[in-house]
Amino acid sequence: MSPRKEGEQVSIRPAAAPTESGRKPWKKKTPVEVVLEQTAKLREDIRVTEEALKQKRKQLEKFEQACKIFEAS
Repeated sequence: MSPRKEGEQVSIRPAAAPTESGRKPWKKKTPVEVVLEQTAKLREDIRVTEEALKQKRKQLEKFEQACKIFEAS
């Protein structure tokens, strides 16, 4: 089993017991489950994007302050 990667989504469904081969049995998702999973993924993507935007705005503010110092010289 591989370690979970950063940004990897966690399933909202409970995990099924592994079979003899060590793999979980495949279970077909209902349309409702698919939509809920896509909604959760989109929310997480928006959260990550907003956090990155906050960091970029802070960096821009620092650069603008540095520009003011250089212009004053």
